[in-house]
Amino acid sequence: MMEAVLRAGVRLADALDAENRALAALDLDAAVAVAASKSEAATAFIAARDAASRAGARVEGQQRTLAEQLGHRLEGLSSENRRLLERAITLQAQVIETIAGAALPAAGPGTYSRLGERRAPVAPAALAFAARV
Repeated sequence: MMEAVLRAGVRLADALDAENRALAALDLDAAVAVAASKSEAATAFIAARDAASRAGARVEGQQRTLAEQLGHRLEGLSSENRRLLERAITLQAQVIETIAGAALPAAGPGTYSRLGERRAPVAPAALAFAARV
């Protein structure tokens, strides 16, 4: 029973590691490609852990050492994953702000109608961008 938990944990650690490498390189396409496998690995890990818990499985001997090592690895990878995801989100927000700022009309005197009246500057249509990383 605990072998399944350990296998699922290693799978999750590998997925986190792959996503962290992609995020560190700012390769968002690769990070997005790994996201689905990370989610599946996390779901499998939780399911295996819950099944082992319900069955009252215990970790002993060499498995205990492996489980502790895996726990430390997952903790480190998860912490790094959070930091890298926050950095990617901040960078994406900066890109969106830059694009939105460029889309605003330049401040200027405006234009005049054929009757000589001053027209108000036309506000651009509202834009919204969403990205999942």
